Amino acid sequence: MPAIRTSWPWIVAGIGFATYPVVRPYADETTSAGLAAMASNAWLLAHLLGVLAFAALPIGLSRLARVLAPGGSRVTDSLAPLSYLALVLLLPYYGAETFGLHAIGQYASAGDTALLTVVDGVRYHPVAMTLFGLGLVALAVVGVLLAIATWSRGGTLRAAGLMIGLGLALYLPQFYGTPTMRIAHGVLLGLGCLVMAFAARAVAAAALPTPRLAEAQPS
Repeated sequence: MPAIRTSWPWIVAGIGFATYPVVRPYADETTSAGLAAMASNAWLLAHLLGVLAFAALPIGLSRLARVLAPGGSRVTDSLAPLSYLALVLLLPYYGAETFGLHAIGQYASAGDTALLTVVDGVRYHPVAMTLFGLGLVALAVVGVLLAIATWSRGGTLRAAGLMIGLGLALYLPQFYGTPTMRIAHGVLLGLGCLVMAFAARAVAAAALPTPRLAEAQPS
C-alpha cells in the first residue's frame, strides 16, 4: 500500500500533463476562430486536465520526499511547500482561462471579434499575470530541486527527475511555442511523471522493512 500511495499522484499528473496540450484546440486567438476554440468542450476538458495534473503534482512530490529522505533534507523538504505555493499562484489564472474564456467564447457570435478585447482583459490583467508568472517561476525552482534530489539515486529515478525537472523549468517558455512544441513538451513532462510513478513505487517498496523469519523455537 505505501508504494501505491507514492505512485498514484504521478500517474494522474502524467496523464493530465500529456493530454492537456493534445486535447486543447489551437486556433488564431486574435480572430473569431480563437473564440470558437475557447467556446468548445475540448477547451474545457483540456484545461481541467491541466488543473488536475497541477493538483496531483504536490501530492506526488510530498510523498516522494518522504521516501527519498525519511529524516528530511533541505532540498527534499522544499519540494512540497514550493509546489503547493506554485499551485495556489497558478490556479486562479487557470480558472479564468478554463471558465472565463469559455463563457466569453460562447457569447461570441460567428464572425464577431468584439469580445477579443474582453479576452485580452482577462488574460493580461496585471495582478493575474503577476501571480501566474510567480507561480511558473516557483514551478521552475521545483523542477531544479527535484533534479538535484534524484540525481544521486541514478537509474530510473534520476531519469524521471531530469525529465520532470526539464518539463517544469520549460513551462513558461513553452507557452510561446508552436502547437507541436507545446504537445511535445506536455508529452515529455507526462512521460517523466509516469516514469516517476514506476521509480517512486520501487523506491517506496525497497524502503519497507523486511520481515524477519521467526527464529526456530526449541522443542
